[in-house]
Amino acid sequence: MVQIPPRPWPTGTPEKPEPLVTRVLAPNPSPYTFTGTQTYLVGHGSDRAVIDPGPDEAEHLDAILAAAGDARISAILCTHTHRDHSPGATPLAERTGAPVMGCAKLVIADNGPRLDESFDTTYEPERVLSDGEAVSGEGWTLRAIHTPGHTSNHVCFALEESGALFTGDHVMGWSTSVIVPPDGDMGHYLESLDKLYGREDRVYYPAHGAPVEKPQQLVRSMLGHRRQRERQILKVLADGPRSLPEFIPIMYRGLDPRLEKAAQMSVHAHLIHLERRDMVNRSGERWTAL
Repeated sequence: MVQIPPRPWPTGTPEKPEPLVTRVLAPNPSPYTFTGTQTYLVGHGSDRAVIDPGPDEAEHLDAILAAAGDARISAILCTHTHRDHSPGATPLAERTGAPVMGCAKLVIADNGPRLDESFDTTYEPERVLSDGEAVSGEGWTLRAIHTPGHTSNHVCFALEESGALFTGDHVMGWSTSVIVPPDGDMGHYLESLDKLYGREDRVYYPAHGAPVEKPQQLVRSMLGHRRQRERQILKVLADGPRSLPEFIPIMYRGLDPRLEKAAQMSVHAHLIHLERRDMVNRSGERWTAL
């Protein structure tokens, strides 16, 4: 299990990982968000784009505006609508007049079991960016790269001037992404990883954790990790049918009890993906290898 680094963290303090990018950490640390959600401001001229404004916390919104300084915020973009990413969009739009855009509003009939990152129902984008569509300002261009899987509406944003990719929760350096059915989809997630593996981005800026300086290497490792999890699940099922809770002590030894539900949902997502490929089936609450 990855440990959250000791305090102090740079909460609310603007940091510049590169000339076009400023990072502001929100005050929402947790086992699911690491040290908190990282909001990014893009640009160094007269205007800024804000990526993932984070939670609706006055302290964090003030920090975003302070980081922008005299520059106008001209666009507010969200990678997806978990509540640690997008609730700040509407209040920030009200304070700046900037349009909210990026991912689509998520509407699902069955929310199913949810974790700390439950969905933000307040998100109302003025503009949904299609795959490959761009938004730009003075000296910056952000292009939407659709990456469903963690959520069905997940989008990454490529900064064309520097080769950086803002990956939201799709790829993070500190942890693998949690895939929670029914909206989260392991098959789509793996396809999206393949899509990023085929790109040549220089660096990833995730919403949680440090920048990823060797993105292709990490994506390759993540794909291998997911394949290994599938083999592990099939090995467990070789000893007989299992319910979801029964996988966890075998597959995740020493897991923080607070993350057990997340682990169950990840196993569930893998099982659904295996079921679609006719490798497992289920009867009631129990799963069996075919």
